[in-house]
Amino acid sequence: MKQRLPHDTGLVLEGGGMRGVFTSGVLDALMKHERSFNYVVAVSAGACNGLSYMSGQPRRARFSNIDMLRKYGYLSLKNLLIQGSIFDPNILYERFPAEIVPFDYQAYANNPATYEMVTTNCLTGKAEYLSEKYNPRRITAIAKASSSLPYVAQITNVDGVPMLDGGIVDSIPVLRATSLGHAFNVVVMTRNKGFRSSERDINIPSFIYSDYPHLREALSHRVEVYNRQLELVERMERWGEVIVIRPQRTMEVGRTCSDPSKLERLYEEGFQEGEKFCAKYSSGG
Repeated sequence: MKQRLPHDTGLVLEGGGMRGVFTSGVLDALMKHERSFNYVVAVSAGACNGLSYMSGQPRRARFSNIDMLRKYGYLSLKNLLIQGSIFDPNILYERFPAEIVPFDYQAYANNPATYEMVTTNCLTGKAEYLSEKYNPRRITAIAKASSSLPYVAQITNVDGVPMLDGGIVDSIPVLRATSLGHAFNVVVMTRNKGFRSSERDINIPSFIYSDYPHLREALSHRVEVYNRQLELVERMERWGEVIVIRPQRTMEVGRTCSDPSKLERLYEEGFQEGEKFCAKYSSGG
């Protein structure tokens, strides 16, 4: 017998660059079984994948992450040198939603659920939780800002405010969900259980992001903050406050991986883990 989730269960989507193909697989499984949530909060790659979930367009995110990458090669150092971003912004944020696989803005607007995308405000060094249902240009700008990785992507302005990747300060926004009254959450992660970053935080020199001292401060503590969030989620999982859907096989995909076979395997694993979740749990209400 399936376990019923609480009615106000939230859905939290971690980022992770190309590891987000795992999330796109999970979300495709949720769409297959018509599983919805009243509140979804997503960051970075999770924000982009989550848009296709909110518009009810299965396999659209998979096409973007794997098929488009194979066809257009939108991830490269050449893009960084020419356009200032390692991911080709013209293909991802202009051609993809408008012509390659058009985004269903009407279906997205008609979805009654609240959808928030996390960005980092470069002026304050704090997380912003932004939502937009009706303005296509603002929807795109928020998704682009949420996914603008520091150092390898240009700063994106939203409402005239300079923004970067939300994962700088809130990679796993589960506390945002609980603060809005969603005491129980499903968290889709893109790292294996027990993972902790072994990178070392360093003080960011003043000549980097020289106009944004609060951003430099946030970047100087990024690893510490992320590891604390990983510990928090695992603690909440032990206490029965969240269900975590995460990769089970050893992770072979990095943030900027462009190997189609590795991406395909991770997508399929995400879909399988999503299927397992749907077989075990039914929607609340």
